Amino acid sequence: MTDDYNLYSLIHSRFPEAEDAIALEVPGGAMVSYPQLDRTVSQYANALEELGIVAGDRITVQVNKSLANVYLYLAALKCGAVFNPLNTAYTGAEVDYFVSDASPRIVVCDPARLSEISEIANMRGVDHVVTLDADDGGTLAAMAAQCAQQHSTQARSADDLAALVYTSGTTGRSKGAMLSHGNLSSNAETLHRLWAFEPGDVLIHALPVFHVHGLYVALNTSFLNGSKIYWLAKFDAAEIIRLLPDATVLMGVPTFYTRLLGNERFTAELCRHMRLFISGSAPLLAETHELFEHRIGHQILERYGMTEAGMITSNPYDGERRAGTVGFALPGVDVRVAEDNGRELPHGEIGILEIKGPNVFKGYWEMPDKTAEEFRTDGYFITGDMAVMDDTGRVSIVGRGKDLIISGGFNVYPKEIETELDLLDGVAESAVVGVPHPDFGESVVAVVTVASGVEAPDAGTIIDMLGRRLAKFKVPKRVYFIDELPRNTMGKVQKAELRSRFADSFTAG
Repeated sequence: MTDDYNLYSLIHSRFPEAEDAIALEVPGGAMVSYPQLDRTVSQYANALEELGIVAGDRITVQVNKSLANVYLYLAALKCGAVFNPLNTAYTGAEVDYFVSDASPRIVVCDPARLSEISEIANMRGVDHVVTLDADDGGTLAAMAAQCAQQHSTQARSADDLAALVYTSGTTGRSKGAMLSHGNLSSNAETLHRLWAFEPGDVLIHALPVFHVHGLYVALNTSFLNGSKIYWLAKFDAAEIIRLLPDATVLMGVPTFYTRLLGNERFTAELCRHMRLFISGSAPLLAETHELFEHRIGHQILERYGMTEAGMITSNPYDGERRAGTVGFALPGVDVRVAEDNGRELPHGEIGILEIKGPNVFKGYWEMPDKTAEEFRTDGYFITGDMAVMDDTGRVSIVGRGKDLIISGGFNVYPKEIETELDLLDGVAESAVVGVPHPDFGESVVAVVTVASGVEAPDAGTIIDMLGRRLAKFKVPKRVYFIDELPRNTMGKVQKAELRSRFADSFTAG
């Protein structure tokens, strides 16, 4: 029995020993075996330690998806460091906030942004800025190539931090969710069993690796299984269709499945070896679920999760996968539906979903008051999502608290955008809502009122100015001007009315 709960120790214990057991394959490019993966990860771990990394240090990473990105992630685990992935779309202003908050020892960025990120890092007291590019090059890769291929994994406790993943908040200030080795390990092992991973499974990986879905769910479950992973830089329907006959598992967001269904080459015969299609990160329309089953003969397995807890519920592998629901609590996870005051509601009533389990994070980085606010005294975390549970325990997410928008699988919090809008000359007030979009599920729309006596900025100018401050997926696709924002008797902006009013923004043209 070992006291080492390092996630890398766990997944490494499942690595196949055969030199020809492929871990990662870039279609038409590199193939990396499991033994080779371990050797390269050791090189990266040695490089990190040469740069001064010790257990508990944060490593902030904003790089394009690459094999080197995987080596770095695993090497951070191996060293006992805290991996802090950032969306590649974040602007310099956004990166500055994350770096100032996380206080990393190292920042890893794309070579094209070295000058910009170095300026931020120098201002924030970061020891080193190194680079990785999409082709597995960069200064960190060059350092690692000169390092030894052996490295002893740093022992960690279950409560030691493995990751710091930022999730936006309604105040506009992003919060760093502290995920421990125990959180990530428990979730990975549970999903590996629940989704019936088996010898010979092959995963198509087309997700980004700066959030929980692509980084921790897809990679960790596959590594625990010793599976081969087809490594795609991004979603490419034609490439996925080409790979499907040689794969068994696909994890995606709803957009993956709507785009695949839009391709006439996507057929049941093509998917005859596929075992499992999983969807998450955004609501899957019941119509998509039904069309997929009718055409392909598979029911998509929809699940529900969030940054603070990884996966929380899942439709069953064996059993009914009911369209429009996210299934049952994972084994070992407790869920309940409650009122704002925490009183648990009977089955069938809508309330806020609250959760407790070994997957639930340790709190928000450097925000003890916010952490205390989001947890009940009995340990349940308040997700903020509106849900209903039936008599069998099956959960349906019926709305999102805190006005969260999910666009193309990315979480967008209106307050962050509204804060930027309200700073613009000529804008008196603003409200940001999500409206239906045929490809992204939801798209961001801004509604503004114009300050008295000031020339109104046009929509294009507003979009351009926001694009300099915010990641592209947060920038409104439409800006509407109205005389006055609708409010209730308490003065609260009626966003439901705005969503209804502008619901057809993307239905034509």
